[in-house]
Amino acid sequence: MTRAMVMMHFYVLIVLFYSFQNKTETTYSLTVNAKGLRNSDGVVQFALYNKEGSIPDAHYKKYYRKLTAKIVNGTSEVTFLNIPIGNYAINILHDEDVDGKIKKGIILPKEGIGFSNYQSIGLLNKPEFGKASFNLTSDKTLDVKIIYL
Repeated sequence: MTRAMVMMHFYVLIVLFYSFQNKTETTYSLTVNAKGLRNSDGVVQFALYNKEGSIPDAHYKKYYRKLTAKIVNGTSEVTFLNIPIGNYAINILHDEDVDGKIKKGIILPKEGIGFSNYQSIGLLNKPEFGKASFNLTSDKTLDVKIIYL
């Protein structure tokens, strides 16, 4: 066997070895705190979004991941694990009647809602992914204000 053939076999083995290795993607954790809950009734639903146009999402069908947590001393907290680098937004529902949906009056929600980067919501300040989004490049903790209309 010639030296060139030995080198070629060696090269093929290296390529095969690296192609079968597990390539692990760097991921992070995102802890979200719901602040300003008016009572301890029900649960808090935390929805994480990763696409433009995904919020508002009144029926909770466009989320990337969703977690639910109990309320303790007027606050609630969850941690999303294994989240890849990217742009995300949070939508929180204080689900007082535990039905998984936003309870509405004529137009406005009767239950508390919150979005990352929002301190208030109104006709001129409607939730949208672009405004609610943040870049996740490391482990992060967010506080989100719950708004009652």
